[in-house]
Amino acid sequence: MELPPNVACKEHQRAESTQNSSQSDAMLVGKKPAANVSYIQMDVDTLFASINQINASDHTAVCDVCLQTPPNIASDGIWGRHSTEGSPLKSSMPVFLLQVILIYTITRILNYPLKKLGFPALFSQLMAGLILGPSLSIWEKEKTMLFPYGSQDTLATIASLGYMIFVFENGVKMDSSMITRTGRQGWIIALMGLLFPLLICYPSIEYISQLTTQGITDKVHSTVVLLMTQNMTSFAVIASVLDDLQILNSELGRLALSSSLVGDTLSNILVVVFAAFDSKKENGNGINVVFLFAVIIIIFFVYRPAMFLVIEHTPESQEVKDVYINVIIGFLFVLGWSSLLFDIEFILLPFLYGLATPDGPPLGSSLVKRIHTFGLEFLMPIFVTTCAMKMNYSLLEFTSPIFLSSVLMILMGHFMKIIAYIASSLYFKISLKDAVALALLLDCKGVVEVAMYSSALDKRDIQPALYTVVLTMIMISNTVSQLMVKRLYDPSRKYFGYQKRNIFDLKFDSNLRILVCIHKQHHTIPIISALDLCNPTPLYPTTVDVLHLIELVGRSTPIFISHKMKKDVPSHARNSYSENVILSFKLYEDEKLGATTIYPYTAISPPKLMHEDVCFLALDKVASIIILPFHRKWSFDGKVDHEDKTVRLLNCKVMEKAPCSVGILVTRFVRKNDSPLRLAMIFLGGDDDREALYLANRAAQDSANVNLVVYHITSENNDENEDEDIMLDRTILKDFKRESSRLKNIVYKGIIVEGGAQIASVLQQMTEDHDFFIVGRRHGIDCPETKGLQQWSEFSELGLIGDFLASTDLDCKSSVLVVQQQKFYH
Repeated sequence: MELPPNVACKEHQRAESTQNSSQSDAMLVGKKPAANVSYIQMDVDTLFASINQINASDHTAVCDVCLQTPPNIASDGIWGRHSTEGSPLKSSMPVFLLQVILIYTITRILNYPLKKLGFPALFSQLMAGLILGPSLSIWEKEKTMLFPYGSQDTLATIASLGYMIFVFENGVKMDSSMITRTGRQGWIIALMGLLFPLLICYPSIEYISQLTTQGITDKVHSTVVLLMTQNMTSFAVIASVLDDLQILNSELGRLALSSSLVGDTLSNILVVVFAAFDSKKENGNGINVVFLFAVIIIIFFVYRPAMFLVIEHTPESQEVKDVYINVIIGFLFVLGWSSLLFDIEFILLPFLYGLATPDGPPLGSSLVKRIHTFGLEFLMPIFVTTCAMKMNYSLLEFTSPIFLSSVLMILMGHFMKIIAYIASSLYFKISLKDAVALALLLDCKGVVEVAMYSSALDKRDIQPALYTVVLTMIMISNTVSQLMVKRLYDPSRKYFGYQKRNIFDLKFDSNLRILVCIHKQHHTIPIISALDLCNPTPLYPTTVDVLHLIELVGRSTPIFISHKMKKDVPSHARNSYSENVILSFKLYEDEKLGATTIYPYTAISPPKLMHEDVCFLALDKVASIIILPFHRKWSFDGKVDHEDKTVRLLNCKVMEKAPCSVGILVTRFVRKNDSPLRLAMIFLGGDDDREALYLANRAAQDSANVNLVVYHITSENNDENEDEDIMLDRTILKDFKRESSRLKNIVYKGIIVEGGAQIASVLQQMTEDHDFFIVGRRHGIDCPETKGLQQWSEFSELGLIGDFLASTDLDCKSSVLVVQQQKFYH
């Protein structure tokens, strides 16, 4: 063949299933053709100068490719006078950008409606690959133009970087010490899910492999690969699924995380052993093995100690310097390149590198923030889509033994794993619904399995038809599992109790159990002041569970620490910030001299799931009330200094699902120890107001330090037909007035109002006479007294009265505690 001086020619071998140029990630391996072979001119769009097929066999084609040197990277532009080689669709950079835009657009368009229906993001990404691949015979001309032969290498390489970042990030976020802390329950469930399917399926592997390979016994290897990969459990996939389902820090979620971590470790050990004894794989070069061990030693014995030194020299509450982050990320790409250079598994070194990086703040959190958006949000959907573009349903013969045996083997693997997980879960007295949900979670396949099968296809460990089958089954099983878990498991159902846990039904001389939540250091003093309202004494003691809530950043596993029960606290929880919060409450406990007992806890979890930690602790400790800080902080001049919307979201979720009463503390007034507290309670009626009245009455028992005024607000046109609720209000008020008449520090006042305008005026006058208000939330109660306040309501969690008192439009310097009595579910 006569070529221009700037054109070079070489031979490539590629999969026949990727002959359609709309496919991505073609397998290109150099191979010399025989001298007497015949050339077949290929009429396909390509970035190369020309491409000729030499021969084709066994799903592969050997091609003679002529390259332009130097290759065309940037085009002459749409309006430029360019040659054919300078056209935007004949230059690699414009084609790559078009491919990325197209893939990203299709995945986002598909994900928007499917997410509303409960489908996982993986489903939309795989569907995008089916649309752009050869499986669907639509827009074939356009796909051939946008994915010309020769452009797949660039797209696959960039997308693979996304998977490398994904593996590295999961290594950073993984807490490997969790394996040693996993109890017997997690180990047995993981072992059963790993060994039982192998023991059942392995004896039938030779028979199934003969069907799968149509009698070709030297291809049993692909069936073994299928069995091993189907039996794997991926911690990264399970953690991602739990996060999507928002059950990461639920009881079932924690059990699934611990079991999946053990299962992931054991299954990876099996894969390494299988690879070591794999007769198909050629023995690697000794230099490669030496390099691998040398890099592992450097990572764990040089890099990891160096990172702990970096953490020690990073000031508290600050992020690691950018220079360290840039060096770490740069070394990550060096490891990826070195893996390919020395013929090592592409993701092995990045994963070990991430595992050696200390998780959590300040280093792990800074790394995750830096790489998450680019690696997982942008590149990972492209990677999954390019893997799905290798699927080709035209290769399938639905009545052939290879198709039927493959589906049978995959279904049998799923079924055996689910049975093993259910049986082992029932052994530990887990309910049947939760056992099935746990089994479906641990059986989920995801990005890791997609990448493994894609790599196996490129290495010819599995056939293209089998690849299409397994990816289809992953897409179906992942979607069905997540939809079924949503139906089977509701973590909030355990809070739907009928046991009364509130102050109203608590005996006056009983030990009052309170759960308080702390987010920031400035919440500590106001919460301690609110605890004084409960008037703890040695005769009427209080037990306070202090829960310090910290955002989960830079790690996958939520952490819950009991500082009183656990002396060995993890290093990431031993910082002065947590210690200061705990120390403040310890000093308060010492001041009360046996009247108050403090139990400190720390919960590190995602902000959207923190309510699970709060509600679970309240349920476990039989708390009567949860006290939460309001999401706004005021400055000394009365202006809003800080506002945290994640705190407000937590407060709303806790009020919705709490197994006891809840109070939200709006802090403006700081009590002075040398003056009595001017306390007011506004009573309109209802469960919440009765709860607030009992709390105010308990505070007023401290006659030396608290002066209480109870305002009973009614309207002139009260309905004469009294229901049970109104009769109960009157009875309680009557008892309260009789009891309070003996105390000089309690005053009862009845106020009649005509509407919302008048009640607003009355409330505004009250703010000048009181330092602290206790009010009921009264959510969903319509009454003529507060009807006019509805149009001014901003925060529904405070109720109409509490919201008015906390409004920035009202020049109020008083603090407010909004109380909601325990909700009962029928």
